[in-house]
Amino acid sequence: MSPALIIGCVILYSLVLFGVTFLTTRKADNASYFVGNRSSRWYLVAYGMIGASLSGVTFMSVPGDVGKGAFSYFQMIMGYMVGYAVIATVLLPLYYRLNLTSIYTFLKQRLGVFSYKTGAFFFILSRVIGASFRLYIVVNVLQIFVFDAWGVPFWVTVLSFILMILAYTYKGGVKTIVWTDSLQTTFMLLSLILSVILISKELHLDMSSLITGIRKSPMSDIFMGDWHSKAFFPKQFFGGMFIAIAMTGLDQEMMQKNISCRSAGEAKKNMITFSFILLIVNFVFLCLGILLYQYVQAKGLTIPERTTDDLFPTIALKFLGPVSALFFIIGLISAAYPSADGALTALTASFCIDFLGFEERKDWDEKRKTQIRHLVHIGFALLLLIVIVVFRMINSEAVVKQLFRVANYTYGPLLGLFMFGILTKRNVKDKFVPLVCLAAPIICYVIDLNSKEWMGGYQFGNELLILNGLLTFKGLWFISRKAIL
Repeated sequence: MSPALIIGCVILYSLVLFGVTFLTTRKADNASYFVGNRSSRWYLVAYGMIGASLSGVTFMSVPGDVGKGAFSYFQMIMGYMVGYAVIATVLLPLYYRLNLTSIYTFLKQRLGVFSYKTGAFFFILSRVIGASFRLYIVVNVLQIFVFDAWGVPFWVTVLSFILMILAYTYKGGVKTIVWTDSLQTTFMLLSLILSVILISKELHLDMSSLITGIRKSPMSDIFMGDWHSKAFFPKQFFGGMFIAIAMTGLDQEMMQKNISCRSAGEAKKNMITFSFILLIVNFVFLCLGILLYQYVQAKGLTIPERTTDDLFPTIALKFLGPVSALFFIIGLISAAYPSADGALTALTASFCIDFLGFEERKDWDEKRKTQIRHLVHIGFALLLLIVIVVFRMINSEAVVKQLFRVANYTYGPLLGLFMFGILTKRNVKDKFVPLVCLAAPIICYVIDLNSKEWMGGYQFGNELLILNGLLTFKGLWFISRKAIL
């Protein structure tokens, strides 16, 4: 597929998104930007969240990593299901009962201002890094297969993408994101299904032999029994459970879509529906990974040396023909945009509400708030640009592993704060909360760095998030006292 045709696909797809944006931003105001006027259809939110949750990381990192970790990633997906159930039955009813726009307002009401600001800070830190990782993996593919040949610097490629995303999220916010995410999910799933069909055809596999080949492959092993390994089943399962709670239920980006539904009941239906669809889609991505490695073996190809993230794009763009390349690019773009558009909207919303106090500022009229919101939106776009460029300089392994490693550190304090606020009735010494939330990740880092030596070869996986949350919880308990009735 020629570079010009690839760019044509990107431009055409972007124009479609701008069309959706035009239709959804008429008479848009700050209420529609932050919570979509609380009128979103639950089934649209559920469907669109598939694309927002999967992103380019799942699209390329998960299939590529099958060669190293087999289906061990699915252990974490199983844990997700329990985590999503907790979100649906505990967190969403809480957010609706308190009528929250920013979910971190709960921390202010329950624990105090310092706790509130600390929670919002860790969300912003987590989302900036996470969104940058997710967008990087997509832009990097286009850089390798298109822009390097044209001599375009990487930072220019990133800037171009961010400007397009900035343009269609600039006004509409959540109201627009719900619709664009649904569109992008459709194209991403079409790309996934078509890729499986095309590779199966190249390998001369019918449905029966396809299923048999995947089932008998040593790469289809799900459960890992070595307790030293990061992929040990309890580590992955319980780590996945708490990752789902933290990265979805305690994340403003994901929750602002849920709280844009008409009621808590509809938001619950959205979350449960979404979780089951996500389980199936992730399993198909893992199956695609086996097919990719079978294709490499059958054709005598060389697996990319730098990172397995390049495996899927290399095969799709170079070996499966123009149809595969076309749908791969469309699917990849569909995975990229939800990662950054929702992040920009959520980061802007959190900063405006949690740090600039939009809900309390009675001296700012609607026009003034809109002007400030636009400036914040642009500021976060520039920040994403910087982080992505820096990350490309240092990245050397699958982005999916990098993403969850960072999440273990940045979401841990959020997990501890919300657990303490929900599970106890104790009052904290609020001004010491930031120190506790900074200390917990540092202690976790030291433990993780020395775990092999200190614990007989034990390696932390995603359960590090649980330890981080527990250390935060313990620290909050230490600086708290019983509530006076």
